Amino acid sequence: MEPITLTTDRLLLRPFAPGDAEEVHAACQDPDIQRWTVVPSPYGRTDAELFTRQFSPAGWQDDSMYNFAVVLRDSGALTGALGINRRNQPGTYEVGFWTAGEHRGRGYMTEAVRRAAHWTFTSLGGDRLEWRAETGNVPSRAVALRAGFLMEGDQRSGLLNKGVRRDTWTGALLPSDLGLPGTCAYLPAVAPVLP
Repeated sequence: MEPITLTTDRLLLRPFAPGDAEEVHAACQDPDIQRWTVVPSPYGRTDAELFTRQFSPAGWQDDSMYNFAVVLRDSGALTGALGINRRNQPGTYEVGFWTAGEHRGRGYMTEAVRRAAHWTFTSLGGDRLEWRAETGNVPSRAVALRAGFLMEGDQRSGLLNKGVRRDTWTGALLPSDLGLPGTCAYLPAVAPVLP
C-alpha cells in the first residue's frame, strides 16, 4: 500500500520520515515508553534511525504494518506514534501506540486511535481492531476505553517484552462500534441458559 496521511481536527497521522529520527529518539528516552512498550531499552539514536528509515517504510511496502507519526497540525510537533499491524486472521488488525511525555493528557492519542480505527475499517477492510497492553499500563487502557474499545479480558503470558513474558489486558473495537458496516456478517454468541 502507498503511504497515506490521515487528518483530525488537531492532528496529522503521517508516515514516518528519516527526518523524524531526532524527535523519535528524544521521545523514547521517556522511562514510561521504554517500560511499557516494546521499544529497545536503552533507546539509541541508531534505534530511531532504523525505525524511521527502514522498519516503518518496509511495513508500508509489504502491507504488514502501517506506522504513523502523530503530529500537531499547527506546529508539526511529534506527539506520538501509532501503528496498525496485520494479524494472522483475515480482517483482523492490532493497534499499538505511545505518546511523548509532554503531550500526554490532552486526548491526542484517543483522537488518533479513533481516526486510525475508522481508516482500518473503511480502507483496509478490517472487521476487528485489537488492542493489547501489559497488565498495569493504565494510561494505554484509558486511551483504548475512551476510543471505544471493549475490554475482553486478560491473557497470561500474552506479550514478550525485552525477553520477558508478561500478562496483558486485551480489548477490541468492531466497525459497528463506530457505526460502520463490516465486510462480513457478525453473529454474536448468545449465552446459554444454565440450570
